[in-house]
Amino acid sequence: MAEIKFEITEHIGVLSESAKGWTKELNLVSWNEKPPKYDIREWSPDHEKMGKGITLSKEEMAKLKELL
Repeated sequence: MAEIKFEITEHIGVLSESAKGWTKELNLVSWNEKPPKYDIREWSPDHEKMGKGITLSKEEMAKLKELL
């Protein structure tokens, strides 16, 4: 399996935290050196491990904001 490269380019905020210290966060993340997208997922305290999540383009994030 190919290695996934990622860089959190902007930490926007924490949505929640589990008893084990993992946090569900909204960040701007660059995946495999591509332009950053909005990203919601759980992260380990050191941000080395992550759970499944969702990525949204700027347009999708604007639409989500409108819907909310």
